[in-house]
Amino acid sequence: MSITLHSASVPVFTHFLGNLRHILTKAQADVAARGYDEQALVQYRLAPDMLPFKTQICIACDAAKLWAGRIGGLDAPKYENTESTLAELVARIDNTLAWLKTVPASAIDGQEAKEVTFPVGKTGSRTMAGEAYLTQWALPNMYFHITTAYAILRHNGVVIGKGDFLTGASA
Repeated sequence: MSITLHSASVPVFTHFLGNLRHILTKAQADVAARGYDEQALVQYRLAPDMLPFKTQICIACDAAKLWAGRIGGLDAPKYENTESTLAELVARIDNTLAWLKTVPASAIDGQEAKEVTFPVGKTGSRTMAGEAYLTQWALPNMYFHITTAYAILRHNGVVIGKGDFLTGASA
């Protein structure tokens, strides 16, 4: 079987968002076990000019759903970005994963050359072909924000490791 745009995208997004969900459940358990306010994690930034943990989760989800929606010509769900608890962030991941399951391969495959213009930052935009958008923007963007979320949790003492990042619950 050869690789397709769908097989290189939706299963990868699904796998790593599932792993992100896994590390968030470990964070929830850590909050319960150590008895601290979960806002210490939800609002945490590694540096003053970085986005907080909760935004890292939102952007990781958005990278996946927006890519699939734009490439497939589908209406990706819109979220208000009002999540303020770990449980709400887990629910956002769950909602994104549920929507990704509805994305048919037929909407994605064959769209490698489709030009897509999307917003970048607060005022910019970028145009990329579907395959480049996946490999040079959407996947790296998702990995970056999941890695940053992972680093925030590790920095705050949540016991997670590389296996949690790579294989999630099967770690």
